[in-house]
Amino acid sequence: MPDMTTDKRIVRRVSARSSGPGRAAAVTPLLAIEPIDTSFSFKNKAYAALKNVIVSMDIYRSRSDIRLDERKLAQDFGVSRTPVREAMAQLEREGFVRAVPRRGIFVVRKTKREVIEMITAWAALESMAARLITQNASNEQIASLGRMFATFVGGQLHAHLDEYSEVNIEFHQTIIRMSGNSVLIKLAENLFTHMRMIRMKTIGEHDRADRSIRDHMNIIEALEARDIARAEELVRNHALGLAEHVEKYADYLD
Repeated sequence: MPDMTTDKRIVRRVSARSSGPGRAAAVTPLLAIEPIDTSFSFKNKAYAALKNVIVSMDIYRSRSDIRLDERKLAQDFGVSRTPVREAMAQLEREGFVRAVPRRGIFVVRKTKREVIEMITAWAALESMAARLITQNASNEQIASLGRMFATFVGGQLHAHLDEYSEVNIEFHQTIIRMSGNSVLIKLAENLFTHMRMIRMKTIGEHDRADRSIRDHMNIIEALEARDIARAEELVRNHALGLAEHVEKYADYLD
């Protein structure tokens, strides 16, 4: 078995086959074969752990900067600083953190305008997902959406607001997954991670929770009826309602 820790090897394959006289032999491009990077899983694990830490933060509770200590994180995760540093770089590309020269790495807070733009984009993706669900999802899949809210019937909503917030988030993620469109799912994935934090913040504001559960029930009814136009409209308006709420009340984003 080849030693994968050796220097990269250059492999050239030459085909001497020819279909006629005077035709040159075909030569494939030179391929640089690199040793397998055994730290790949550590980088992935550090990335997933860091992203989970950031998403679980209530970053909009105060205006104070949230600084991430690379050395402390590496110690807590039980890994070297290299995979943590590489995970930070990936999270910066995705807009979750920013590196400030001579100061460190900070969690990014979105502005009000950025949040509204993200919600607007989400409205387009989720309304298309609703269309696809009415066309392709099974009755059992659609029924599972209604079962998510069974525990909040009968005045239990405000008594378990944190739990409802998680179910609310899962509902919207499920709508996207049930579309069955892999491209749509991929586009929505990173976008929703950003939106998750603002949804958790806004669900307890004013009458958002009560309106949310009513909207969800209406959406589920439209999906069950396979009413494409109504399902699309309800899902889109539900998302845009969040955008309107942010525009009107989310002064903490400025």
